[in-house]
Amino acid sequence: MATFKTQGLDKYVAQLERLGKKTDTVISEAVYEMAKVVADEVNANLKALPSVPDTEGLKAFASKPQQKIPITKAQKWGLVHSFGIAGLRNDYGFIHVKIGFDGYNEVKTKTFPDGQPNALIARSIESGSSTREKTPFLRPALKAARKRAVKAAQAKFDEEIRDFFE
Repeated sequence: MATFKTQGLDKYVAQLERLGKKTDTVISEAVYEMAKVVADEVNANLKALPSVPDTEGLKAFASKPQQKIPITKAQKWGLVHSFGIAGLRNDYGFIHVKIGFDGYNEVKTKTFPDGQPNALIARSIESGSSTREKTPFLRPALKAARKRAVKAAQAKFDEEIRDFFE
């Protein structure tokens, strides 16, 4: 009967066990790295949106309701400053991170006396409305950042894994 002897297998098994205990942390860091790449691209697209001074937007709204209302500087400022990445969530092994808009801008109206909701403004810019032209900024950013985001996540994952096997 043949016999064989292995060396170093115990060390490898110990490394795998240590990695198994930290899997959620490693994956979370990779997912967050991916979200940062996408968020940077969306933020760049937000800053590139065409906007008009606030008084121009109000004139367009007040005088010609049938005319499409442009994005005002205050609305754009509110979007840029409210955009961010939410905290990571682990739902039964699925690690989630959300990017989006929070809060209200400084444009107060009769309907929104505390300011317009930034998510509402972002949605109306992205998809258009009866009073606003469609100016996609989110979908092009997602499309442009997809491959870079996956590469960034892979690089972060490999970096974290390398730490366990050194």
